[in-house]
Formats: sequence, C-alpha cells, structure tokens
Amino acid sequence: MRVLLLICSLFIFGKTNSTAAPDNVPDFGRMTYDFKNLNSRQHREIIRKLDSFYAVEVSKGFNGSVLIGYRGKIMYERYFGYANRAKGIKWSSKTRSQLASTSKTFTSAAVLALSDKGLIDVNDKVQQYIPEFPYRSITVKMLLNHRSGLRDYVYAKHAKPRNGKYFDNQDVIDWLVRVQPKQHFNTNTNFKYSNTNFAVLASVVERVSGMRFKYFVERFVFKKLGMNNTEIHDPNLLAPYNVALSYKSGRHYKDMYQDGVYGDKGVYSSVRDLYKWDQALYSNKLLKWTTLKTAFKPYSFEKRSQRNYGLGWRMIHYPTENMKVVYHNGLWHGNNTCFYRFVNDNFTIIVLGNNYTSRIYKQPAKIFRLIAPKEKPVLYEDQG
Repeated sequence: MRVLLLICSLFIFGKTNSTAAPDNVPDFGRMTYDFKNLNSRQHREIIRKLDSFYAVEVSKGFNGSVLIGYRGKIMYERYFGYANRAKGIKWSSKTRSQLASTSKTFTSAAVLALSDKGLIDVNDKVQQYIPEFPYRSITVKMLLNHRSGLRDYVYAKHAKPRNGKYFDNQDVIDWLVRVQPKQHFNTNTNFKYSNTNFAVLASVVERVSGMRFKYFVERFVFKKLGMNNTEIHDPNLLAPYNVALSYKSGRHYKDMYQDGVYGDKGVYSSVRDLYKWDQALYSNKLLKWTTLKTAFKPYSFEKRSQRNYGLGWRMIHYPTENMKVVYHNGLWHGNNTCFYRFVNDNFTIIVLGNNYTSRIYKQPAKIFRLIAPKEKPVLYEDQG
C-alpha cells in the first residue's frame, strides 16, 4: 500500500522537466506543405486526391479509419466500412480498434515514466524487479530495444495457459522460468523483435507499481492525456465499448488464449485518441525531453540499414538530425495499424483497419507522396 501511495503521489503531484544497399524504406523527405490555407485550390486538390486514393483502397479491401495531422490540427479524417458487420455498425470517431504492436509505444511510456520518477533504472537487470526471471544478463533497456534475444511466446508451442482460458503475463514469466528457452543470440549482441520483451516489461511495471498494468496505464497515461476513448482489453472482462471487430478473409476473429497477454498488444483506441498521444510527445506532459530523446534513438547497428529500433519505437534513421521519422505498425488477427510521426515537422499519419490487408502498410508512403510529391527523399549519402 505504501508503494502504491508513492506511485500515485509522484504521478499526480510530480512535474516533468522539461555504401549501403537500398533498404526498401519509404522515400520520405521533409513535409514542406504547411496546410495554412484550407480553402485554397491546392488544398482542395490534395483532399480530392486523398479521397480518390481511399476509394481505391476500400475497393481493395480496406476497412477502417485514417487521420492526418499537422502541428496539432486534424487535416484529413475519414471512416470507411463496418466496425461490426453483423450488427451493421459503421466506423466512426468513437470506434476503438485493437492497436496490436502499436500498443508497445504505451508500454515503453509506462516504463520510462517510472524511470523519470526514479522508480526504475532501465540499465538494471530485469531480475532486480522480477527475481525469478531466469536470464541474469538481460536489462530493462534490452527488453525495450529488442536486444535481449528472448524467444517469442507467440510462436512457442509450450507457451500455453496453465490455469484458466487465457494465457496471461504471469504465464509468460512462468513459461520462461519453466522452459528457459534458448536465446536467439548472446544478450545485447543483435536485434530480434520479440513480443516476449514487452510482455515482461508489463510485468516489471506491475511489480514496481503494485498495480495491474491495465489500470496503471489507463490511470497514469490515458487519463492524464485525455485519451478517454482508449483502454487495455482484458478478455476476462466485457469487450471494449464501440469496438471494431477483427476480420480476415471474411472471417470474424474472436479472442483466443494469447489475447490475455498485454504489453505487447491489447490497447484499443481511436485515431483521434492516438493523435492526442502523438501531440503529447511534443510536450513534457508525460515524459522528460531527455527521456524522449533516448526513446527515439537507434540502438542496433549490426546491419547497415536505415531502419532501426529505439525504446519501444521503430524508426527510419536518417544521416541528418533535421529529419526523423518514428513509427510503429501493428498486426493482430485481422487488425492493422500504421502510426507514423514525422517529428521535425509535427506531421502525423494514423491508419487503423479491422479487415486484414497488407496494403495498409504502404499507405503512409503513398499519402506522403500525394501531399508532397516534389520533396526529395533523405537517404544515406553513399546509398546506391
């Protein structure tokens, strides 16, 4: 109880100070179109092109929502198709969609917020917070940047629920302790994306805060940022309100046993709430500036690539500081998510879908080119 009171006091009353081969990355440049005159012929033409683009995407299977924002203002917002086909409920601004791996950005925020309050040191060994964790050399930071080498529980045949219908985060810890799967590589020698990392991070948050991860993030992140249409789904409870059901190849995907694990997925949100999240990252309302800088920093250099990973964020790493793109896609069942942040320009593209299509992951680059067709891509100087 004393720990919980300390957590609450820190978050409620505390203040936060302020020659490479082509990598097939999107050819983004700087966003120079400033959207000042929304009644101009040029702007109307951009809107027309975006509407035409999405008419094609919908004909190819896209079903969901899109929001484009610039410097805190929504410049384009559309909703397509049905959130619930059986009940005839269409997508709207209130529709909540499973963010899948884009949820990892919030898990990172929870860990880093506790770090800012002096309650977690990301350089500490995970065993300091979870004593039974069987990998002695893995630190909290190595979970955040996917350099732990841990096997992914999602693809492990032995990672099954031992009690109850759903596999949960404690089951993930128990599986690691019981089976001790061999790491992909020695700790901190390479990058390997693994959902296990963020499931363990959620458990770290629970051990430190004394609260369930769901309630910690909803109270100290979502509520603090006014994200009133966002929650973490617990399949043991009622389904989120206004939820977009998940579809793939005409089939409705229901919750399965792995939906009980959170930290790596499980956040349900809307495009408007995600834009609140995006804009909060331009302030020190939740995290210190220095903390955000470490989160948006690349950590893996074993392979020469423009793509990299920070602390809970993917990124396109450019050779110049005046060009930074951080993002995170998501895929779970039939849900797709694209969340692209052009940090230097305060320009954002958010796409949520609930009818699986791989085309969704190409949308941000195409949207960018429709708005800024003449911008030159920023690439490595020696890229061939």
